[in-house]
Amino acid sequence: MSQRKWSEEAWEQADHIYRAILELPFVRELAAGTLDREIFNRYIGQDSLYINRYCKVLGHIASRLDDADMTEAFLGFAQDGVAVEKNLHATYISGQPTVMSPACLFYTSLLKAQATGPVEVEAAAILPCFWVYLKVGRHIAATMQPGNPYHEWIECYSDAAFDRSNDKAIAICDTLAENASPDVRAAMTRIFVECTRMEWLFWQGAYEDLDWPEIIR
Repeated sequence: MSQRKWSEEAWEQADHIYRAILELPFVRELAAGTLDREIFNRYIGQDSLYINRYCKVLGHIASRLDDADMTEAFLGFAQDGVAVEKNLHATYISGQPTVMSPACLFYTSLLKAQATGPVEVEAAAILPCFWVYLKVGRHIAATMQPGNPYHEWIECYSDAAFDRSNDKAIAICDTLAENASPDVRAAMTRIFVECTRMEWLFWQGAYEDLDWPEIIR
C-alpha cells in the first residue's frame, strides 16, 4: 500500500483550524463587505510587513534547495510576493506601519526560526500562507456580496495564478517529505499546523486590534 502524500496528512491535522478561520468575524464580514475599513487597513498594514519578511524566507529556502527547479520556483514565489506587496497593498493604504503587531512578530519570528533546521521543515512552514489563503479566498469569492469593497483583495487570493503557485508549493513539499526521514516528515507536519494557527491569529489579531501598549511602542 502506497504512503499517503504528506500534504494530505498535514491538511488533515490542520483542517479544524481552517474551519475555525472561516468562522472568524474578520472573514465573515470581509465576505459580506461589511468589515470596518479601519480593521481592514490595520490588517493590510501588518500584512505588508509580513510579506516583506516572508519573501526573505522564501529566498532563503531557495538558497538551500539542491534541485534547480525547486530553487527557481521559490525565487519566483518571492518575486510574486514583492509584486503583491507593491500593487495590492498600495490599493488600500499609503505608506506602511513601522512596528509589527504581536501576531505579525510572532508569525514571522516562527518562520525565521526554521532557518537553521532542515530545509524541508522551513519549506513546510511557508505553505499555510499559500494554501490557507487560497482556500479562504475561494470561500469568500463564493459567498461575497455584489459590490464588495474588498473585491480586489478577494480576487487576488482566489485567482488561477495563485492556484498554480499553491499547487507548485504543495508538490515541492510533498517531494521533500517523500525523501525525508520519518522524524523530519513529522516535524514538517507540526510546523504546518503551527503556522496555520498563526494564520488564525493574524486575522483575529487585526480584528481585535491586539497591539502593543503605547508605552512600549
